[in-house]
Amino acid sequence: MNHNELCQYDKQHIWHPYTSLLNPSPVFVVASAQGVTLTLETGEQLIDGMSSWWTCIHGYNHPVLNQAVTDQLQKMSHVMFGGLTHRPAVKLAKKLIDLTADNLQHVFFADSGSVAVEVSIKMALQYWVAQGKPEKHKLLTVRNGYHGDTFGAMSVCDPVNGMHEMFTHRLAENIFVEAPNCKPEEDWKAEMIASFEQALIENKQQIAAVILEPIVQNAGGMRIYCAEYLRQVSQLCKQHNILLILDEIATGFGRTGSFFAYQQADIEPDILVLGKTLTGGYMTLAATLASTQVAKGISADKQGVLMHGPTFMANPLACSVANASIDLLLQSNWQQKIASIEQQLKTELAPCADLNMVKDVRCKGAIGIVELHHPVDIFWMQPRFVELGVWIRPFNKLVYLMPPYIISKQELHKLTQAVYQVVKEFSDNIA
Repeated sequence: MNHNELCQYDKQHIWHPYTSLLNPSPVFVVASAQGVTLTLETGEQLIDGMSSWWTCIHGYNHPVLNQAVTDQLQKMSHVMFGGLTHRPAVKLAKKLIDLTADNLQHVFFADSGSVAVEVSIKMALQYWVAQGKPEKHKLLTVRNGYHGDTFGAMSVCDPVNGMHEMFTHRLAENIFVEAPNCKPEEDWKAEMIASFEQALIENKQQIAAVILEPIVQNAGGMRIYCAEYLRQVSQLCKQHNILLILDEIATGFGRTGSFFAYQQADIEPDILVLGKTLTGGYMTLAATLASTQVAKGISADKQGVLMHGPTFMANPLACSVANASIDLLLQSNWQQKIASIEQQLKTELAPCADLNMVKDVRCKGAIGIVELHHPVDIFWMQPRFVELGVWIRPFNKLVYLMPPYIISKQELHKLTQAVYQVVKEFSDNIA
């Protein structure tokens, strides 16, 4: 197929994420990627502001990560994890245990973030069944959250403002409270946690766990909230004997300025979910970590086999590149780099706040968000960004950046200037 035939076949036959086959949004054919640059088949070069949905923190085609995959490929690409193990998986488990909270001592490898969330929910539910309290079968969470597209994960996504409203009556019914409404720079007030505390106390007999994205709610609205809210949630969970699940699929591995976002609240979750950045964007892999209390508690009734087993869990290629990605991050000056990106994002996105279309501008670590008053026009906006030589994928009312950590100041400047220009043009067109 030539380029046009390829695009036409794609348009007629292939579903892309969150798109309609009747009215598909435009797609662009990538020929190669290097560093922070995507090269299209038509020759354009685009600076990537998305890190391929927040995964490629080291950029593309990194020699160290390439070598990790190549070396492992000479040994084995895959082996079942039922009854077998291998060095890359054990090595990765040890890394994750050493890097996370002291109480997290047990790792379950999954093959995607959504599946890892499913596993976390199963862990919580099985824990209480084994404790003789099957009535504790609901999850408590906040609105504007997003945890994945599988059915268990969908049941803890925002049922109104999220992407899964049509499935509402087919999902497990969980308990939702208003999203955190405390900005990091605000003074803490007790009323900021009041609705959460009330819902938890009123329903504690049936709540198995609380599940949250710490510090930054991502695909549900890119909302940033204060660490004290998370600290208060943790205290309430301990006080009322409820498990705490933290979903760091998007926030883990440095994105918010600390290695894990929950560390900014100085707390320990009972269950932690990791994914996306885990392999540096090379392969799909996720992990669910659990405390010893949870892991052993699941087996307290002598029957507690954790009922999950993805075919490709702990894939050796994925584990090998994950080990290399974590080492690469730890050996870099990632804290300084994230701080520098954050400062540049704050400075260069600030002028967007003066545009009539803009509701809010906010930044946290290597995340910069421009929230609009109206939904974006993806059919116009996406090609316009490409014309300006950048890859930025807006959604709903949000135009945001989550670039690779290796991005240069000049490359990041091109991204922020494109955001301002396109949002200004959009504002002018609407006006």
